[in-house]
Amino acid sequence: MGFNCGIVGLPNVGKSTLFNALTATQAAEAANFPFCTKEPNVGRLGVPDPRLTRLAEIAKSAKVIPTQLEIVDIAGLIRGASKGEGLGNQFLANIREVDAIIHVLRCFEDGDVTHVEGDIDPLRDAETVDTELMLADLDSLERRLVATQKKAKTGDKEAKAQADVMEKAVAALQAGRPARTVLPDLSDEQREVFKALTLLTGKPVLYVANVEEASAAAGNALSERVARMAREQGAEAIVVSAAIEAEVAQLADPAEKQEFLETLGLEEPGLNKVIRAGYKLLDLITFFTVGPKEARAWTVRRGAKAPEAAGVIHTDFERGFIRAETIAYDDFVALGGEQGAKEAGKMRQEGKEYLVQDGDIFHFRFNV
Repeated sequence: MGFNCGIVGLPNVGKSTLFNALTATQAAEAANFPFCTKEPNVGRLGVPDPRLTRLAEIAKSAKVIPTQLEIVDIAGLIRGASKGEGLGNQFLANIREVDAIIHVLRCFEDGDVTHVEGDIDPLRDAETVDTELMLADLDSLERRLVATQKKAKTGDKEAKAQADVMEKAVAALQAGRPARTVLPDLSDEQREVFKALTLLTGKPVLYVANVEEASAAAGNALSERVARMAREQGAEAIVVSAAIEAEVAQLADPAEKQEFLETLGLEEPGLNKVIRAGYKLLDLITFFTVGPKEARAWTVRRGAKAPEAAGVIHTDFERGFIRAETIAYDDFVALGGEQGAKEAGKMRQEGKEYLVQDGDIFHFRFNV
């Protein structure tokens, strides 16, 4: 299990360039005209994690397999998309399928790259996309709410629970706020109902301020405006230069990559920042399986119990779960591996109610 993020934004803001950089491919055509991306491009990439490399060294693993991140490059959106303008209907359908949204905002001036609105204003661009998504959600919810309310009046408890959540979301949207702003006021049960509504503005958002090369390290005045907006929304924002990331992705030698980044005052590729922010956005954690054949990283939601983690590897593991032999990452490293952890009493036998911790190393016992 990895996670699935859709890259969205207005045309010509750097979505496809960022996609190419993230996936280190040229699968997404990047060109200077609107609607260059018509069909969504999907890329999968390994998530870099220095802990996995260290575990493989200690266990002398023959193979190292990172967990996977899926990125979807979705067609650019324009005003009127909620009414089908441009590629609106296709855009809305594609975005419903992703778990989270990476919203790219143009924060650089370049006379050679036209902007669909004529000038550069990332907050206006964000509002354009958000408004279209909210209008689409409102139209969908208002139609569904009428039927749900009728069903609730017959005494249907499930319909009553759905109507209560839908009414809250409709009120937020009518007030010009994304549906996700109601989440803090919902109970755990209501959050499950909310998730099932698959609202466009119910998805978590990461704003990516795409800046020029000179501003990649510290950002610029435009990216600072994006950061303030994100803080006000309780969202995440990071600064990336998609152009730099595209160059870095073409360098095969790790030492050459690092030298190139250092000349620009950067400590790491922007890809790493996107991944960390994505994990935080979706509240995901990583656990490991380690042995002489392979060291492998796996992703699970925070709050998952041991059987769910086992099921990420194979459904049989979850169905026949007996226990999880567990070692914390720090103990595994400090004690030189599994045997040292066992001898020091640091291998624990955890049952079905154990909450998975980030960095746990598991060996699952099961019987099917």
